[in-house]
Amino acid sequence: MQFFTEATAPRRRALVATLAAAAALAACSSSKDSGGNGPAVGTSVSLTLMETTDLHQNILSYDYYKLATDQSVGFERTSTLIKQVRAANANTMLFDAGDIIQGTVLGDYQALVSKVACTDKLAIFKAMDSVGYDAGTIGNHEFNYGLGYLGQVTGRQFNVRNLPAVSAQAKCQGPAYPQVLANVVSTTDAKPIFDPYTIVTKMFSATTPDGKTVQVPVKVGVIGFTPPLIMAWDKGNLDGNVTTTGLQETAQRYIPEMKAKGADIIVAISHGGPDSAAYSATMENGNLYLAQVPGIDVLLMGHMHQVFPNAASTVAAFNIAGVDKTRGTVSGVPAVMANFWGKNLGVVNLKLAYTTSGWSVDKTATATSTVSTQNADKSYVAADPAIAPLVQTEHTGTIAYVKTPIGTTDYRMTTYFADVGETTAIQIVNQAQAAYVKNYVQGNLPQYKNLPVLSVSAPFKGGFGGATDYTDVASGNLAIFNAADLYLYANTIQAVLVTGADLKAWLEFAAGRFNQIDPAKAAAQALINPSFPVYNFDVLDGDGSMKYEIDVTQPLGSRIRTFTYNGTLVDPAAQFVVATNNYRASGGGGFPGLNGSKTIYQSPDANRDVLIRYIKAAATLAKAVNGNDRSWHFTRVTTAGPVQFSSAPGLATLAASDGVAGVTQVAPDDGTNLGLARYQIDLGVQ
Repeated sequence: MQFFTEATAPRRRALVATLAAAAALAACSSSKDSGGNGPAVGTSVSLTLMETTDLHQNILSYDYYKLATDQSVGFERTSTLIKQVRAANANTMLFDAGDIIQGTVLGDYQALVSKVACTDKLAIFKAMDSVGYDAGTIGNHEFNYGLGYLGQVTGRQFNVRNLPAVSAQAKCQGPAYPQVLANVVSTTDAKPIFDPYTIVTKMFSATTPDGKTVQVPVKVGVIGFTPPLIMAWDKGNLDGNVTTTGLQETAQRYIPEMKAKGADIIVAISHGGPDSAAYSATMENGNLYLAQVPGIDVLLMGHMHQVFPNAASTVAAFNIAGVDKTRGTVSGVPAVMANFWGKNLGVVNLKLAYTTSGWSVDKTATATSTVSTQNADKSYVAADPAIAPLVQTEHTGTIAYVKTPIGTTDYRMTTYFADVGETTAIQIVNQAQAAYVKNYVQGNLPQYKNLPVLSVSAPFKGGFGGATDYTDVASGNLAIFNAADLYLYANTIQAVLVTGADLKAWLEFAAGRFNQIDPAKAAAQALINPSFPVYNFDVLDGDGSMKYEIDVTQPLGSRIRTFTYNGTLVDPAAQFVVATNNYRASGGGGFPGLNGSKTIYQSPDANRDVLIRYIKAAATLAKAVNGNDRSWHFTRVTTAGPVQFSSAPGLATLAASDGVAGVTQVAPDDGTNLGLARYQIDLGVQ
């Protein structure tokens, strides 16, 4: 049979036609199996498994931060792809790999503002149920709103310490499909809080050795996993209630059990990717080792917001021993990762053969791929018209909420050039966080009241998703949607007590955002390290007291120079209170020394709410006060060749107006197919 590949619309239409023809031919000779003891040896099934992942409540092709259509995202377009695949092959199954309920203002609106009723179904699940899923797992961001909310929207009753007894919990509306998760265990009864696995019996069209078409049952076992680091990332929600187990040992426990219960094939859905680091029960991306567990036939991945397979990928995790980024295998197991926000659909085409031992996967006739919602001509597949009416009430309510006015600004706040020192969208966040923590310390933590209070934040939107994936708040009136654009995540404020040495190590780690630049190299050099996420590029301060340089000609760990506080070099032994978020304070991102042990205050207030209140109190934001502080810049160095980076096109003058000198656009298209332009920066004029 033909296999889907991620590429062009014409190729996709040709593949759909080929599969449809094959399905029609098979249907012509349909007959029932009459053997009574299973199909004849040599009977085969051509099966297509589909995957979505990291939808993050992107249901419609709409950007709530810009109040505008964005055709590059949205489950309503993924749904079109799903229906195309189903039209081409009757033998299909559909799975989701997690990170569903959080990620847009719509998700926050339903969880925090106008909480979805127990009797109602979450908007994203309405959309997914209309398409029909066979199973799914739980991502790390599902835990962001707490176990009570997670239990409600998934229709579960968790037996955990900080919730009422199971008998006292209401049975609420969840998705129609089973959600499985094997490696998150209640500390109350030592049992997984979700079903660890499910076995789905599906009837498929099969071909017998003599060419007849019969209907056969196949039992598909599905087991789910999430990153064990949820215990650090959402410590406030999870600590004392649940614990996690390692992916490999958990699979080793349950897969033999699934086989014993009759599973013919096993699909592992793991919200993570592969990693070549030595195996650990707490590692974030343990799929290289998970796939080594005997019995796993297919691996569906997520969390990394990447496309796999992808022969051209430069992602470090896809270029390690045991991972074949061209064929799409991890430790020899067919694997797929379907990007994020509904941009792609993962497809695994399997050939099942019936032997004297039962069904087995013919790996010689197996292929994995992804299908993009974007066509070769840069247009997008049409949205499935059935989706939008299902969530119209929630969509309209979210728009009305985010239009709530909170203040005004006399300057444009962006992250287009945050990678080269522009902080117009970061300084205000740091100011709000620092003021909030300072006020709390003065009133409640007198032992720290004489210490400097600083803040860190990051440019959460830095072009990863393309030219529209930047914070861009126009001057003029400010509303809640602008604050949501400035602070993307549903984090809560935390404060940590650190030394000057700790601070420098923090910034050294953040400087991993940059490649090491060779000043003598005449060829163009890329400034940005693509494997270092922009949300880990922490920027310190916000009131002008902290200044530092980043020397990108130096190796990792030796880049922070001229590190001063109020004009004096920072004493490594000096103490500082730093406002941050629960993710970073508890170890998120792997920053040295940040593992929860330095936390002195865990606030119940969300960073975004703190920012909104700060803007309301200020009423009007002024660039000279709230957006003009360049806390860091590159160490000046003359390079023989150009140093280049990407951003949205046509904005070089914006960089100059925001205090970043030496930026010029050198090409309107950087070749990534993301609508980005190529820029260069003269490090000698910083």
